[in-house]
Amino acid sequence: MNNINYIKSGLVIISALTLASCGGDKSAQQQAGPPPATPVSTYTVATEAVTIVDTYPGVVVALNEVELRPQVSGYVTAIFIKDGQRVTKGQKLYEIDRTKYLAAYNASKANVAVAKANRDKFKKDADRYTKLAEQDAVAKQRVDYAATDLANAESQLAAAQAELASAASDLQRAVVVSPLTGTIGISQIRLGAFVTTGSSILNVVSTNDPIAVDIAVNQADIPRFVALQKDPAALKDSTFSVQLQDGSMYKAAGRITSIDRAVDPQTGTIKVRISYPNPNSKLFAGMTVNLQAKNRSEGEQTVIPFKAVQEQLGEFTVYIVGDSSKAEPRIVKLGKQFDSRVIVSNGLKQGEVIVVDGAQNVKPGAVVSTAPPAQAGAQQPAAQPKK
Repeated sequence: MNNINYIKSGLVIISALTLASCGGDKSAQQQAGPPPATPVSTYTVATEAVTIVDTYPGVVVALNEVELRPQVSGYVTAIFIKDGQRVTKGQKLYEIDRTKYLAAYNASKANVAVAKANRDKFKKDADRYTKLAEQDAVAKQRVDYAATDLANAESQLAAAQAELASAASDLQRAVVVSPLTGTIGISQIRLGAFVTTGSSILNVVSTNDPIAVDIAVNQADIPRFVALQKDPAALKDSTFSVQLQDGSMYKAAGRITSIDRAVDPQTGTIKVRISYPNPNSKLFAGMTVNLQAKNRSEGEQTVIPFKAVQEQLGEFTVYIVGDSSKAEPRIVKLGKQFDSRVIVSNGLKQGEVIVVDGAQNVKPGAVVSTAPPAQAGAQQPAAQPKK
């Protein structure tokens, strides 16, 4: 009996303690105030005309470049230039042994002289027999033979003259001249080397003023580059600038000279060539550079600070400050980023207010208050109980 009384007393005590505990929690909750407003900095969405600089990796190329290959075979007997020097069109560069080509030319020249003499002889015979035939002093058959001999002699003369022209060409080609005015490279052969027709490369000569930069442009941008090619103002506005590997900018302005005929199906890009004046030879063929192209938007674009954007699982969101200073997330579609800002192509309207600094501290539906950027980025303090 006493044990039962003890158990009842224990249950009463436990119940009293439980009620006291629940009452204390509820009292503490009532004493604690609402969470303080989260300090943030804000930005009012606006539109503006935007000029973005697109950067493309480019390669400097010569507008005119020729591989020098021998058109006759033989030993190189003379080199008239130094590696890397400037040359002019028609300037002598290399000489291949001319001995056999000179002998062939002289032989052909002699053959022409013989053929001419034979032609003249047969022509006189043909004229003579023709006059005799008019007087019936010679058989008609003899006149025909004389005409045939004359025709054969004329054909032999034509063949000899063709052989002479070929020999003269070989003799001329034994001296290699520059096909254009430009800069010659480093010789691929040395004095005394044997070269063969068409297969050996003697050197490369290329123009360097003007010079060009080739870039690969996405097929979606083809209409814009076609328009820039036709726009004379693009040159005045320095639409295309070249950044060298040392970070310096090439000062001359460029213009589009050509757009390739077809898109590369593997990369989805097309080659665009922009030419530049190069009087001081600062650009060399083969250099890799960054080409910066100004991209002016059509009309005004919605632009916001990029740090206002948060990314999660491939989606971009910003916090909109609405009624009662409550912040709500909204998904936006971004365009191109430039400097510290980004274009928003969908999801925002002009005049709306968004959170910039302190967005990491904001929760959906939280009340925010405007503060300087330094304070907005600080950690939000905990709620303080009421006194």
